[in-house]
Amino acid sequence: MANGKQATQFSAHEHYRESAFKQVWRDDLDSVFADIASYYDSANYVASLGLFGWFRDTFLSTIDLRPGYKALDVCAGTNATGIALLERQPDLQIIAIDRNQEMQKVGRERAERKGFHIESVIDDVHKLPFPDNHFDLVTIQYASRHLRLFDVFSEILRVLKPGGFFYHADMLRPRNRLVGKLHYTYLGACLTLTAKIFGSGRKALDCRDYFLEVLSNFYSAEELSELLRHLGFANVTHKTLLGGLLGFHKAQKVSPVS
Repeated sequence: MANGKQATQFSAHEHYRESAFKQVWRDDLDSVFADIASYYDSANYVASLGLFGWFRDTFLSTIDLRPGYKALDVCAGTNATGIALLERQPDLQIIAIDRNQEMQKVGRERAERKGFHIESVIDDVHKLPFPDNHFDLVTIQYASRHLRLFDVFSEILRVLKPGGFFYHADMLRPRNRLVGKLHYTYLGACLTLTAKIFGSGRKALDCRDYFLEVLSNFYSAEELSELLRHLGFANVTHKTLLGGLLGFHKAQKVSPVS
């Protein structure tokens, strides 16, 4: 668990994030992702200069699977993670939860074309509609920066079975400020370019600055590991790529000591 000073810092930072971005989270993001749903995956490959497949495969390599596992994919979007997991272990039971119907519509169609079934739940991930101790593993990919992490991570811990694992991937704030500054400059130009290439709507265009600000006010890999420990996860590990711009975390729910 984090010490008292860390706990206060985490609470203050989460309060700041919610205060700064609450309006966008509440009023704009659903429309943005509905607008870009049809080309979301293609845009990621363009924006990453073709590296997105490497990012995905590196994340998937951290995930341990067993036959018959029950898995929850949080903020599942176009079901890229769920489909990839089923390709590795076809007898998984996967539930995808996302608040955006258009993203999940694309995800269901993608899964069906490959002959996979992924149950879709449209709901707010801050209050997961599942019982305690229900899933063997939970994943979330490229969404945490848009969420209230205390609520979402606590809910994930609740629905995990004891011994189950949480796997997390997202862009992070690098420790090196110069690396961060160069990245945000590139990302700003890239967002503008991809919006033009794919014909993004006004909502997506208007959120360009938000996407940069929410990243620059997110966590480093080390800080996110400490936050997970603070919220009650154990055996927390992380791996980074590109100087800490991208991070993959693995954390476990352990049984309480009697």
